[in-house]
Amino acid sequence: MPALALSELLGMPVYDSSGGKVGRVREIAMVPQEDTAHIAAFVIKTNVGDRLLSTRQVKSVNGGVRSLGAVSELTPYSSSEGMLLLDRDLLDQQIIDVNGRKVVRVNDAELQQDSTPEGAVSLKVAFVDVGARGAVRRLLKGVVPHAALRPMLEKIPGRLIPWEFVNLIETDPARRVRLKISSDRLAKLHPADIADIIEELAPAERDAVFQTLDEEVAAQALEEIDPKTQVSIVNSLDSDRAADIVEEMDPDAAADLLGDLPPDRSEQILDEMEPETAEEIEELLEFAENTAAGLMTTDYLALSPTATVHEAIARIREFEGGLETMSTIFLVQDDEKLVGAVPLAQLVLAAPDAGLHTVRSEQLITCSPHMNDSGVAEIFDKYNLLILPVIDEHGVMAGVITADDVIRILRAKF
Repeated sequence: MPALALSELLGMPVYDSSGGKVGRVREIAMVPQEDTAHIAAFVIKTNVGDRLLSTRQVKSVNGGVRSLGAVSELTPYSSSEGMLLLDRDLLDQQIIDVNGRKVVRVNDAELQQDSTPEGAVSLKVAFVDVGARGAVRRLLKGVVPHAALRPMLEKIPGRLIPWEFVNLIETDPARRVRLKISSDRLAKLHPADIADIIEELAPAERDAVFQTLDEEVAAQALEEIDPKTQVSIVNSLDSDRAADIVEEMDPDAAADLLGDLPPDRSEQILDEMEPETAEEIEELLEFAENTAAGLMTTDYLALSPTATVHEAIARIREFEGGLETMSTIFLVQDDEKLVGAVPLAQLVLAAPDAGLHTVRSEQLITCSPHMNDSGVAEIFDKYNLLILPVIDEHGVMAGVITADDVIRILRAKF
């Protein structure tokens, strides 16, 4: 069966089983918590008020919606609670195209029709139209005869997004819960893509989408968002929710974010965090942002020089820090002084019972906590580094700077 445009169905006449006209289609409703694609009912405007016509009672939609029963059998329509109304909630709304990784506006939608074993019609949303064809169809509906409009529309290239790639945006928290709208599709994207999408949205939509992400995904995306937008998003969150997200961020990124917040807001979030994590971030907050200490993270892998390769691999498996800090294992003595480093590639090639001190790198490049960010970038460039340890004047390891931190510096400068 040919696809039907949503705009064609809206306003379509409705007939009862005897063939008499009973009204027109005012809305088309889905119930997402029961079925995320199929149409559940039509809202019919009749002389006796709006009525709800279940698709199970619809025989066909060719040339009009034909009901299997009489208008007297239709349920009075009183509330849209739990329903997604396609005209109100989809047309002209901004949505997220998770396949194209961008925000788009819906001009129309295409519905596929089929038949149920009981002889009723089955309709499901197949595509949303975000191109000119959908816009022209709606603009000329009722102005140009349908027979003349259809050939004209066929000449306009379609821009269709499969419904399964659509992530709806709902700004009302209570309604999000009733409709069970989530961002599962969005959460599967790369954090940088999520950040780009969120930055395209207006503040209310941005905050609504961010509220649906779990803490880990939200933290990864937040690290990729520009500082001003970070502050705006965090200020829109409850302190406990903000704390849960900040705890999942890399310590250096978390410290940068909290440092951009007003002191009282930063303190509120820190009070909601786990004491150990909060203390770690507070230590980083003491350093200037444009210094090595301000750039570094305290999440890194460090072992005794007497540890074996086997023990190091076991430690890697338990490590919960970022992947970018796993490129090197640092060797520190009991007094926390840095004495060596073992690249991950060297670790893989070594015998399991070999001591780490026997496979460490010949050269150890470090920097001081007070070095400025330009100096840090120059060291990374000169030695082609992935990670750079930061040591104090006593040789004690304070943290590490990773290549992504340097890229962020360079992006900010240029």
